[in-house]
Amino acid sequence: MNDPTPPSAAEKVKKSVTFGQCLTGAAISSSLAIALYFLTTSIAQTFAQKPLPTGSAIAQNLSVAVRTLVVGAATLATGLFAVATVGLIALGIQTLWQQRKQTTP
Repeated sequence: MNDPTPPSAAEKVKKSVTFGQCLTGAAISSSLAIALYFLTTSIAQTFAQKPLPTGSAIAQNLSVAVRTLVVGAATLATGLFAVATVGLIALGIQTLWQQRKQTTP
């Protein structure tokens, strides 16, 4: 008969990670990081070329705050994907190291 109990989370996680999966994930993450880097520099250059509004101090403060938040969010996303890339490459190296240790008597 069929077992009605679903597999636990620990049983689902038992699948091992391969070097190819790490390399594929790192390639995707690095391409996103590079794209976000170019987007961040483009945003920063666009903001630098446009003058701040000089109508009132409140408008200037809001403009500076919005510019800072937009560039900061783009930079954060860029850094996140860059760190994920480094982590995936390190995980791939670790999996290769563990595979060589297991095959070596």
